[in-house]
Amino acid sequence: MTSTVTQTATSVSGRRDSWLSTPIFGIPFPLFAIATGVLVISMATDTIPTGMIGALLVMMILGELMGFIGDRLPIIKSYLGGGAILAIFGAAALVYVQWLPTGVVDNVTQFMKSGGFLNFYIAALITGSILGMDSRVLVKVGSRYALPLICAVLFAALFAIAVGWIMGFSPQDAVVVIALPIMGGGMGAGAVPMSQIYEQLLGQPASYYISILVPALALGNVFAIIIAGLLNGLANRMPSLTGNGQMMPGVEIEERESKPDLSKLGIGVVAALTFFVAGEILGGFIPLHPYALMIILVAVLKIANVVPESINDAAAQWFQFVAKNWTFALLFGIGIAYTDLGQVIDAISITYVMIVFAVVAGAAFGAGLVGKLVGFYPIESAITAGLCMANMGGTGDVAVLSAAKRMQLMPFAQISSRLGGALILLISSIVVPLFFT
Repeated sequence: MTSTVTQTATSVSGRRDSWLSTPIFGIPFPLFAIATGVLVISMATDTIPTGMIGALLVMMILGELMGFIGDRLPIIKSYLGGGAILAIFGAAALVYVQWLPTGVVDNVTQFMKSGGFLNFYIAALITGSILGMDSRVLVKVGSRYALPLICAVLFAALFAIAVGWIMGFSPQDAVVVIALPIMGGGMGAGAVPMSQIYEQLLGQPASYYISILVPALALGNVFAIIIAGLLNGLANRMPSLTGNGQMMPGVEIEERESKPDLSKLGIGVVAALTFFVAGEILGGFIPLHPYALMIILVAVLKIANVVPESINDAAAQWFQFVAKNWTFALLFGIGIAYTDLGQVIDAISITYVMIVFAVVAGAAFGAGLVGKLVGFYPIESAITAGLCMANMGGTGDVAVLSAAKRMQLMPFAQISSRLGGALILLISSIVVPLFFT
């Protein structure tokens, strides 16, 4: 008896020590708790600084906390995007129930919008993700892989229009409000810049569009994971349709690795901001959104090998730094500044869910069908060019490939998330004016 009690006490103590030693954002739990306590006290006593300091502290502390929790909640981490979705809706819920002081909400909103933090993040994302890729990938694989990607978008739109028409939903809204954001590569690379494009082209504030786009992303991620599991089952029954994790014979892609260099981060900042401003300049002459023009400019210069390798590497390292340290902060800020939880609740309906499912199924079907025509195995093409376009970016890629039991396809999934997201922004800039103006 004594031995059993001792073992039980030791086990409980071990779990407690493990829990207390679990880091959040790389910070030991007790120290992170102290930082959170300081934040809470400053908000309660109305002593939190305004401007960047106060806004960024709120976004980083609470965003990382939401991300930590979301990545460990069983259903949310497996199907709904994990910490990314909880960071957004957790922030929106705090605003909805008025648990955040009005001054804090206003400060974060101003920092996200007027302060330009959102554009700052997107500049790093677009520049670093494209310049950080091997140009051979953009040319060799892009030329072959582009067709399944484009057809995934096309079939997703067609399926959305068909189901929407049957259920009395506007074809334009089915494409612009549901299909395009689902296929846009997640929150940071898709819905967020897309809402900015919609704001400029359609006139409503970006917060209005975010509130509509986010539910589509979350539901699309769920269906992408489910369909990935079904495709794995189909592959087991029909081996001729699959390469068991190989896209096609003789094609292998390796992503380069570079050692972190602090001196390159400043160079990466300058590169990202320069390309962003160049996109704004081009936007004054060319009737496309500056984000889309920025993507075209970066991709063309990368393929032409005009940008020095040192700049490519610096931009990639800056993007990695921003993505690692500020993604949950950005998503928390999006939840505060751009997500109206009341509008999100009102947007959900049976028709909405059915169209979302049609979009994801159409993406998988189109990518698989056309992938076979260009020499890919249809199952692998459907998973990467289809489902990895329809999920929530990086976390969605992991979940989809895990469900499909094909984690070795991650390089292709990343191509879908990176190039696919850029493709959707370009399509949005062109299609939206045609449909609505």
